[in-house]
Amino acid sequence: MKLIIGCLAFLGYFFNTIFWATPLILLALLKLIPLPFSQKILSYLIDGCATCWVRVNTFNQLILSPLKIDVVNMPTLSKEQWYMVVSNHQSWVDIFILQRVFSHQIPFMKFFLKQQLLFVPIVGLVWWALDFPFMQRYSKAFIEKNPHLKGRDIETTHRACQKFKHKPVSMMNFVEGTRFSKHKATEQQSPYSELLLPRAGGLSFAINAMDGVIDTILDVTICYPDGIPSYWQFMCGEVTNIKIDIQSQQITTEMVGDYQGDLQFKKTFQAWLNQLWHRKAETLVQLKKSQ
Repeated sequence: MKLIIGCLAFLGYFFNTIFWATPLILLALLKLIPLPFSQKILSYLIDGCATCWVRVNTFNQLILSPLKIDVVNMPTLSKEQWYMVVSNHQSWVDIFILQRVFSHQIPFMKFFLKQQLLFVPIVGLVWWALDFPFMQRYSKAFIEKNPHLKGRDIETTHRACQKFKHKPVSMMNFVEGTRFSKHKATEQQSPYSELLLPRAGGLSFAINAMDGVIDTILDVTICYPDGIPSYWQFMCGEVTNIKIDIQSQQITTEMVGDYQGDLQFKKTFQAWLNQLWHRKAETLVQLKKSQ
């Protein structure tokens, strides 16, 4: 029975993706016409297609899975507000759950992507159409060899984010950089039993790139009380209980600065993020105890 449910869920997600990708790509081609007014309207239509994709996926889950999502704390949210969503990352299921929980609560979530991904056939066009900002990051070693390029990556991403000054957006950031596993935690010598070490540089870069447009962080803690599920387990309806804690926090002026060039700011930002991550570890323990 679980195999049948998994196959039906997979087909549901697959055909839903194909269905909404078609008008999205057509609208993206129209968006290539360099008319700012029409591009803005098309951006709203494209986000609407993506939102419908999420709604149908949620309907798929409601029909085929007995999944219960218990949101312990839900701050007052608005689709007219700009947000930076920060979350722990344990499974590909996280993305579906976050989309479901925040659907119609905040603007459609977008991710920062490497600039090279823009050239992935079809998918790159879809990401571009959805206004996902493409970043060109330079390593510290590269900057030392090419000092004239210092700050160029921030400038490039700033330009990509200019459109968000006129249209509310939610930027998603998995601060650990990868999905959690016991093996990765051991390799990192992480002090947390269910979290990897947070990457402060990436989050600082994202906050700076938004150039003051985003002033609120949504700190999300996802807990799977019955163990971290695989994507296939999720589709087969084996995930029945998920707990989520959401905390809202303002982005202060102390959280904006030159992470690579200002040592004092780097230490301050790392201390803030480490404190947030310590609180997240405690929240995970509390969520598991409350089942």
